[in-house]
Amino acid sequence: MAERSETRSGQPMIELLGVQKSFGSNHVLRGIDLEIRAGEIFTLLGGSGTGKSVMLKHMVGLLRPDAGRVRIEGRDVTELAEREWVEVRKRIGFVFQGAALFDSLSVLENVAYGLREHLPWPEQRIRERVAECLAAVGLEGIEERMPAELSGGMRKRVGVARAIALAPTVILYDEPTTGLDPANSRRVGQLIVRLREELAVTSVIVTHDLDLCFSISDRVGLLGAGRLLAVGTPDEIRASQVPEVRDFLSGELDAKKDLWRHTQDSEE
Repeated sequence: MAERSETRSGQPMIELLGVQKSFGSNHVLRGIDLEIRAGEIFTLLGGSGTGKSVMLKHMVGLLRPDAGRVRIEGRDVTELAEREWVEVRKRIGFVFQGAALFDSLSVLENVAYGLREHLPWPEQRIRERVAECLAAVGLEGIEERMPAELSGGMRKRVGVARAIALAPTVILYDEPTTGLDPANSRRVGQLIVRLREELAVTSVIVTHDLDLCFSISDRVGLLGAGRLLAVGTPDEIRASQVPEVRDFLSGELDAKKDLWRHTQDSEE
């Protein structure tokens, strides 16, 4: 894999400082303060519509806060112009919900897209890099296949391969296991951990998947009513006595049980 520089010792990788965001009269973020440490896997939980993806988009410059500041590796990026964000985004991989592959392009062309946009590499080097990234996600030799030929789990992993092509320091995952069966969800979780171990990337995950969250996260944040209700290790979150945290966890577990019962009934 390509080499990259390390983050300054002790410097938080991502900081949100009093971040507020509204869409019309809908106040989605009401003053978010959060530090994400270099090299950690941080998972953001919360109900639908609580602003998890909105937070993620602030970290990559797809949204700008109405108030507050955003820092990446110590640099204030709040007021950056779009052309300045281009350089910052080279160090941030984004894995979109549903993988967001270009259906008309082969796997090779999908993974190579950012390389061709940003690097003056010869075609052979691009192909070598694509092969490295596909190998890293366990998908060697599928360069010429089209997205329509891939399973849901494979599409997700191709999305991850594309995200790591430029050797980012941060990877943001928006609902990486949505629509996957338990086996493929576990594979995605194992992949996130392995990429952190091999590439020392900082991983930020938005998910409803409690199994994924509690099996791979270093820390977890729960978002509700536009605020961070709790931040802590998985054990601290599970043991929390904050009513909103208890209600969220029990509600998600009940929903999972209902889904399991419905699946069992459908198979009988």
